[in-house]
Amino acid sequence: MGVMSGPHVIRGSVSLPEAELRWRFSRSSGPGGQHVNTSDSQVELRFDLAATESLPEVWKERALQRLEGRLVDGVVVVRASEHRSQWRNREAALVRLTSLLAEATAPPPRPRRKTRIPRGINERRLREKKQRGETKRGRSGRDW
Repeated sequence: MGVMSGPHVIRGSVSLPEAELRWRFSRSSGPGGQHVNTSDSQVELRFDLAATESLPEVWKERALQRLEGRLVDGVVVVRASEHRSQWRNREAALVRLTSLLAEATAPPPRPRRKTRIPRGINERRLREKKQRGETKRGRSGRDW
């Protein structure tokens, strides 16, 4: 089970240090068995985005701006409770956090460059419209 150990890579050489991740465990709602009332399988993972030193400054600003609605005092919170085992929930939360940060720190897409429509195409379209109009006008049996 290799996801938990080692650095948690966001993109390229940038990764989340384990020291900056805060874990909390609680009882999970939902299905389970006899074991469910005693095990803290729900995982809450917190990452202090505002105070982190592990992200490049540009990424950090970008992420703070894009995740503005999700942050509580600069902290990103991710919960996972879909699995019955705490271990798998930890993995799920970690995967969710890294993909969220990868998305939030991605460079903005290139702006679209306008292209001009060639004049010939436009003229052909107008010619065809006129032709179509003539065809339709010819169908009304006025001069019979």
